Amino acid sequence: MNIHTGKYKCTECGRCCTSNKDFAKHRRSHSGEKPFECAVCSKRFTASETLVVHWRIHTGERPYQYHLCENAFAHCSNLYSHLKLHMGDKQYMCSFCSKQFMTAYQLQRHSRIHSGEKPYKCYVCEKAFSQSSNLHRHVRVHTGDKPYKCSSA
Repeated sequence: MNIHTGKYKCTECGRCCTSNKDFAKHRRSHSGEKPFECAVCSKRFTASETLVVHWRIHTGERPYQYHLCENAFAHCSNLYSHLKLHMGDKQYMCSFCSKQFMTAYQLQRHSRIHSGEKPYKCYVCEKAFSQSSNLHRHVRVHTGDKPYKCSSA
């Protein structure tokens, strides 16, 4: 009923929410307010649920486990992507080399090999990279930071 009556309707975009809590969370998407802060790294979030998922980076918690191969994941969407791997579901094909991928993002990232696109640029020396992970690894050359090691499941 709240949706139909417009009780929690956003004046900026017209979206209707079902509760005051959801409406407050939605308003933060417009205001940029991030009231939830990680106690370890001080990164801030608009929703408490996002902070909970982020916290798993620090704790190594991986509650989403696949029973057939015992791989575990911090987020349910990662488990879903992993299930597609087991099912062999590769619906995205490269038009240059016919290599297949499970997600549109993987295909997009792969396509940079053919296009030569390097959208990730070092803020220190301006060297460019096709993948963000390669840029992050490169930046450590300038900062002297050691690579971050994820804890195993």
